[in-house]
Amino acid sequence: MARELVIDLASPYQVDLTADDYRKVGAKKAIVKISEGTTYTNPDIRLLINRSAEGGVTGYSFYHFGRFHNDGQAIAEAKYFLDQARRTVNPKPGTLMILDAEIENMSTSSVVAFLKTLREAGFKAGFYSYLYLLPEFDLDAILQHADFFWLAAYPLGDKPADANPDFRYFPSAQRVDAWQFTPKLMGYNLDGSITVTENANQLLSGPTPVVSQPAPTPKPQQQQIDSWVDDLGVKWYKETGQFTITDPSGIWLRWGATTQSAKIAALPQGSVVKYDAYCFSGGYVWIRQPRENGQFAYLPTGRETNGKRQDYWGKFE
Repeated sequence: MARELVIDLASPYQVDLTADDYRKVGAKKAIVKISEGTTYTNPDIRLLINRSAEGGVTGYSFYHFGRFHNDGQAIAEAKYFLDQARRTVNPKPGTLMILDAEIENMSTSSVVAFLKTLREAGFKAGFYSYLYLLPEFDLDAILQHADFFWLAAYPLGDKPADANPDFRYFPSAQRVDAWQFTPKLMGYNLDGSITVTENANQLLSGPTPVVSQPAPTPKPQQQQIDSWVDDLGVKWYKETGQFTITDPSGIWLRWGATTQSAKIAALPQGSVVKYDAYCFSGGYVWIRQPRENGQFAYLPTGRETNGKRQDYWGKFE
C-alpha cells in the first residue's frame, strides 16, 4: 500500500497557514477538530477547511478532544461532538469521527461508551492517544469498538520533521492505522501523521464537507464599507443585483470563492442568484449570495485576467 501524509487542524494553531503553505506540505488528507468537552466548538472550522482544500487537501475526517472521566460524561461529550459536527460540517453517514484521548485518568469504559455512541449514530469511530498513555487503557477492549487507531509518538521531539518519518522508531502496538510522528511538520506548527494501513487510507478519504458554519456578523461600523478582505485573503466589493445563468452547462454554487471550495449545488441554466458583493479570485469573477442564518454562498460568473473580465456566463440586472 502507499503511505499517505495526514495533517490535523485546530484553532488557533493553523489559522495562519495559507493555501500556498498547504501546497508546500503536500498532504491530501486532514483531520479537523470540531469540539472539546461540552462547551467548546472550534470557531475556525470554515477557514481551516476552505484554505486546506484550496491548498490540495481532498480527504477529511473529524475529531473531538475528550475531557470526560466517566461513562455518563463520555456519552454527553459524544453527543455534543455529533451535534456540533452536524451543525458545522454535516458529515455523511460512515464518516470517520475520532476521539482524542490524551488526558490522564480517562477510563477504558468511558472511551468505549464514547465510541459506541459514534457508531450507533452511523459513523466510523476512531481512537487517538499517545504511546506513553496506552498502559492506562485496555486497548483490546477499546479496539473492539474502534474502526481506526491513531497513535502519537515523536522520535524527534518538538524538532521539525519532513514528510518521511524514520520507521525504525515506529511506536509498535496492535492494529495501528496511522502514526502521528511530529508536531512540527515541514517546520510549520502542524502535526504530521503517516498512514500505515489501507484501512486508514480509505477511512481518511472522506469528501470535502459542505461547511455550514455561519460567517461572522460584521460589526455595525463595518457594514457601510464598500470593500473588505475575507478570511481567504480575497478582496470583495459591495454591489447588489441579480444574476441569471445563461450557460447551458450550468454553474456550481459553492461555500467559498475558489474552485476547490465545497460544492452546494449545480445551478442549471435559467437559475437566478441575488447577490450583495463581487470579487476576483482564482481566474474568475465571483458573486456572493446571502443565505439564512448569516451564511453566504459563492458563484463564479465568468473568467477574468488581472482583474479584467474575459467573458460572461449569464446576465446581470
